[in-house]
Amino acid sequence: MIPELMHLPMNPELKGQAELIGPLTYSRNGQKLILMLPWAPKDDRTHRAPCPVILFVQGSAWTFPNLNYEIPMLSRYAEEGFAVATVTHRSIADGFPFPAFLEDVKCAVRFLRAHAAQYALDPERIAAFGTSSGGHTVCMLGLTGDDPAFRTAEYPDVSDSVCSVISCFGPTDLNDLFAFYHHRKGEPNEWLASAFGPDADAWDEQMRRYSPTALIRDGQPYPPFLLLHGTADTVVPVRQMDALYTRLKEAGAKVTAWYVDGAEHEGNFWSREVRIVIHNELMRLML
Repeated sequence: MIPELMHLPMNPELKGQAELIGPLTYSRNGQKLILMLPWAPKDDRTHRAPCPVILFVQGSAWTFPNLNYEIPMLSRYAEEGFAVATVTHRSIADGFPFPAFLEDVKCAVRFLRAHAAQYALDPERIAAFGTSSGGHTVCMLGLTGDDPAFRTAEYPDVSDSVCSVISCFGPTDLNDLFAFYHHRKGEPNEWLASAFGPDADAWDEQMRRYSPTALIRDGQPYPPFLLLHGTADTVVPVRQMDALYTRLKEAGAKVTAWYVDGAEHEGNFWSREVRIVIHNELMRLML
C-alpha cells in the first residue's frame, strides 16, 4: 500500500444501507406494496434480527394511492433499521365503496405478519403511518384492531392490529367533513354515492360508521396516537384533528398532537421540524 494514501473503515454490519423490494402483491384482489428493508449481510435474512415495521398509506381521497410519493422520506427509515411498506388499496373511483380500502390495508398488515420470517420483520412492532385519507385509514386501523367486521378471508388467523398510529391531516369526522364541503362548494352526489353507496338516506349513518371520532369507546385499549395537522388546511379543516385528539383524551388513550402553523394540505406541511417529530416518535416507540 502507498503510505500517503488515507484509510476509511468498512461497514461489516451494513448500517445505513437499504434495498427496495417489489411491488409485491399482498392480496388476491391484486393490491400491492413496496417493501423497503435494511440490507442483510450476504442477502441472508435468516440470521438478521427482526426489525420493526412502518406501514404507510399515502393520501388519495380513498382512490388508488401513489406508491412512489413518499419513497425518499420513507427510505430513510429503512436506512435506520426499520422495514417500511407503502401500500395500495381498492379505489372508490373503481366501484369499491367503503370499507374496501380498510379491508385491504388490514390484509396488508396480516400479509406482513404472515411473511415476517421471510423478510426478518418483527410482527409485534408494526406502526401505521398515513396522510390525508391515508391518515384516516391508519386511525381506523388503530381503533379496529382484529375487528371481524373488516376482516377478509386472507390470512384469517393472523392479527391486523398495530402498535402505534401516526396520522397527518387525516379526516376524523366524516359527517362534519362532508358538511363542510357541501357548505363551501357543494359535494357531488356521485362522489358520495361512490364512497357510501347509492342510498342517499343511508349516507349519514355510513359516515358515522367510518368516522374515527365515533368509534372510540371509553376505557378501551388503543395504541398510542400521534396527530399532526396544518392550521391553514382548506381540504381537511384542522378541527378534524382537534375532535379526534379530544375524544381520545376523554377515553383515556395515549395521544400527542401538533399544529403545523400556517401549513396547508401536503406541500408546505412537510417542514424539517415535522419530520423530526415523526422520526422521534417512531424511534421512541419502535426501537
